Amino acid sequence: MFTGIVEEIGTVTSVEPSGDGVRLTVHAPVAVSDAAHGDSIAVSGVCLTVVEQGADWFTADVMKQTLDMSTLAGVAPGRPVNLERATAAHGRLGGHIVQGHIDGTGEVREVRPGEQWRVVRVGIPAALAPLVVDKGSIAIDGISLTVSAVSDADEPAPWLEVSLIPETLEATTLGAAEVGDPVNLETDILARHVQRLFSFSSGASGAASSPAADETPSASTTEGGSR
Repeated sequence: MFTGIVEEIGTVTSVEPSGDGVRLTVHAPVAVSDAAHGDSIAVSGVCLTVVEQGADWFTADVMKQTLDMSTLAGVAPGRPVNLERATAAHGRLGGHIVQGHIDGTGEVREVRPGEQWRVVRVGIPAALAPLVVDKGSIAIDGISLTVSAVSDADEPAPWLEVSLIPETLEATTLGAAEVGDPVNLETDILARHVQRLFSFSSGASGAASSPAADETPSASTTEGGSR
């Protein structure tokens, strides 16, 4: 479990084929400072399990489903990634509940600079649009953010916007985000549960479940979430 508060920007140093997945090595001095074999570390929002580590690096296996559903597909040495260690039970919940189970990817559509902040608009899959609300929480590349605007329900190409403060711009990879960049998305777990429950109650009453509920991908990336 994570909170979406990025601890450092790491760098991918090695990518090796491993069956239909890859074995990823990341330079991450803060993240491994107290890490042990089997610990969970979120890499740009994807929960991965430490299988090897050194003084300033760790290695994790990334399965095919994760590559298919996240921006780790095609990852290469040199890519910067947001890193967060799993939150301790006695720690503060500084962001919101983030599982590290990616729902899918979006694409940066617009970056609007302000005097002290930056507004980023992200195009999102239609199946995820019902799960995103104005002033709600969203994890983008593992960063806990507040949604500052959303597209209308009938918008054929749905989007969301987030407003980034200077700290977020400096401490995360979104500071270098450009139009066209893909990003990992994890919607609020409470919204996902409500949608799932609603689909059952709708079916029980004889009404058809909503298309969005039926189409939402079961795209949990659980390398670090279940062992």
